[in-house]
Amino acid sequence: MSKRITIDPITRLEGHGKIEIFLNDAGDVERAYLQIPEIRGFEKFVEGRPAEEMPQITSRICGVCPGAHHMASTKTLDSLFGVQPTEAARAIRELYYHLHFFEDHILHFYILGGPDFIVGPDADPAERNILGVIGKVGVETGKKVIDIRKRARHMVNEIAGKNVHPVLGLPGGVAKPFPGEQKETLLAFAADAVEFSRFTLDTFNSVVLENKTYLDLILSDTYLHKTYYMGMVDDHSNVEFYDGNVRVIDHDGIEVTQFTPPEYANVIAEHVEPWSYIKFPFLKEIGWKGFVDGKDSGIYRVAPLARLNAAEGMSTPLAQEEYERYFSTLGGKPVHNTLANHWARLVEILYSAEKIKLLSESEELYSPDVRNMDLQTPSEGFGIVEAPRGTLIHHYKTDERGVMTGCNLIVASLGNSAAMCMSIDRAARSLIKGGEVNQGLLNMVEMAFRAYDPCFGCATHSFPGKESFQIHITDPNGKLTGTVVRNGNGKIGIVKQ
Repeated sequence: MSKRITIDPITRLEGHGKIEIFLNDAGDVERAYLQIPEIRGFEKFVEGRPAEEMPQITSRICGVCPGAHHMASTKTLDSLFGVQPTEAARAIRELYYHLHFFEDHILHFYILGGPDFIVGPDADPAERNILGVIGKVGVETGKKVIDIRKRARHMVNEIAGKNVHPVLGLPGGVAKPFPGEQKETLLAFAADAVEFSRFTLDTFNSVVLENKTYLDLILSDTYLHKTYYMGMVDDHSNVEFYDGNVRVIDHDGIEVTQFTPPEYANVIAEHVEPWSYIKFPFLKEIGWKGFVDGKDSGIYRVAPLARLNAAEGMSTPLAQEEYERYFSTLGGKPVHNTLANHWARLVEILYSAEKIKLLSESEELYSPDVRNMDLQTPSEGFGIVEAPRGTLIHHYKTDERGVMTGCNLIVASLGNSAAMCMSIDRAARSLIKGGEVNQGLLNMVEMAFRAYDPCFGCATHSFPGKESFQIHITDPNGKLTGTVVRNGNGKIGIVKQ
């Protein structure tokens, strides 16, 4: 019997990763690892670039969520140059950002995460994809998904010039006013977006929530962790994506802190492990206690589940109704069930659709006053937004000319990196017994990370100069005999056991 199971590559995510599962003599799981082998160099190679280029540079970190980095970077430039955007610029930015959220969450539900529920976690892998989803929900639904995403991306192109690599944000504003000839198109889209969001929630209700097997899976201990939760809130402690304080609650839903962008380093620290390029943020005051949950562990979670837990409600009426039904159905606040991320994501789709509708009807959106040029001498700037995948932090330092001298990015998926490792390990231990393994069980292990909708291309972002690595050498019986190590300065050494 094999004592090692490798899932490589893991599927339906942004970026690359693999899962290593080690079994004991009884065939039960001894330990499972989520390993991220890729690395990105953005923090290092932006040094020496003009800060104004950062919204374009950082949007290249990810082709799936460029809007999040673009907006976090734009807000960081506001801070860096000591300037506030005009009301029109803020309205345009918020509209752009809610369009991004709306379209991105639809992508995950129907294409990446949805197949696990709509087609089934143990379905044939050849059917567990978007084509299988269309086969279940029907061609007409598939056409609706394609059409609404196409229309959302059209509006983004009209506002930001390009969808994947936007050219919108500037310190103190945006590059151009909202195109007036697109007003009627926007108004029609906004109304349809709300209806599509409600349709998607109805689909989730009928396919998932009314299926006892799926609901039991969501509520099972296999996918449960009690952690801290982090999310941005507005002045009324409602969920907020674009601008506000970041709120942290504990396992019982009690607020432990709120912080502003310049205060992030007082709250968050980062841990590293030699077997993965991803970092593991934790709450500094509590400390790093390893890959364990509970109140004494500093591990926190971000993204839809965490945002709904950290907030007291939603600022739009239809989303608020769904928010209340969400917690009522799942047993009250906070919800600790990882798979509940999928439902929380759909609550956020409805929220963004309602915000798009409100913004499309506002006078500020159509004003030509889109830039405040009262720029100050730059030095240091901070910007935070809620990305679809969680709290996203940008921090820049420059010289007096605005040339980058330092950059720190705590990317959204990093907030869940430790939790994802714990979720993979817990699911593997719960599902794999006596060496019995099949495709369905391995997919259910993958579901533990897929619920977070991670972007590992974003999350592995630091570059020390040379890629560090460790290669473990084992004998034919699996016994570790040595390790080849290359550290950050490029030196290679062999450590014998």
